[in-house]
Amino acid sequence: VEAVGSTPQDVGAKMLVDRRGLSFGTVGGGRVEQKALALAVAMIEGTSEHSSRAELVQWNLQRDVGMTCGGSVRLFFELFNARRWHIVIFGAGHVAQALIRCLLPLDCHVTCIDQRQEWLERLPLAPNLKTICSAQPEQEVDALRSDDYVVCMTMGHRTDRPILARIFEQQKSLAYLGVIGSQAKRKILIRELIEGGVSPDVADGFTCPIGLQVGTNHPGEIAISIVAQLIQERDRVR
Repeated sequence: VEAVGSTPQDVGAKMLVDRRGLSFGTVGGGRVEQKALALAVAMIEGTSEHSSRAELVQWNLQRDVGMTCGGSVRLFFELFNARRWHIVIFGAGHVAQALIRCLLPLDCHVTCIDQRQEWLERLPLAPNLKTICSAQPEQEVDALRSDDYVVCMTMGHRTDRPILARIFEQQKSLAYLGVIGSQAKRKILIRELIEGGVSPDVADGFTCPIGLQVGTNHPGEIAISIVAQLIQERDRVR
């Protein structure tokens, strides 16, 4: 919105940024654009330093950006139509592999947590995918936020249960909490959670089975049904 001295772009230049980075336009390229992109993505992700919907910044290109230009710029950042959609998947098995491949082309960020590094390494590389290898996946519950969509699909109910127990013990309020499995598995999990000290009032606070009731038991079709349900849940609260 303002340029003083020698600057890489004229006043009025615009660019559109999404979670993956530059989508359209430019504010001059190089270091100033790199710094602007980082701030824009931080606003989209809602980091504590940049949680507002609009910011006006002034940068001295030499001192603040590290450029040889001697000028300064003022940039206006405005956040619009940006709802954080973060999906946390516990487990990296066959269905998780298919699910993540369905999710990555969408405007979301995915975190996959598993004890098995070799399964995490089978996942594709993508800027909106983060993998965490943890010997105790339930400890990763501590980092969950209230607007996270959480899917448990570990090796079985014995490894799903500690994750659910920690979520309920910490009284986490999540946008979505689902566990892959049958109605029978759901009943077992609820019973064991209560036996482990979780209040009966909250022990059933998860979706199981997950996914829309369509398709077969093929991992790819299960994944599609889960993505459909996640989109349904996301749009329900908008």
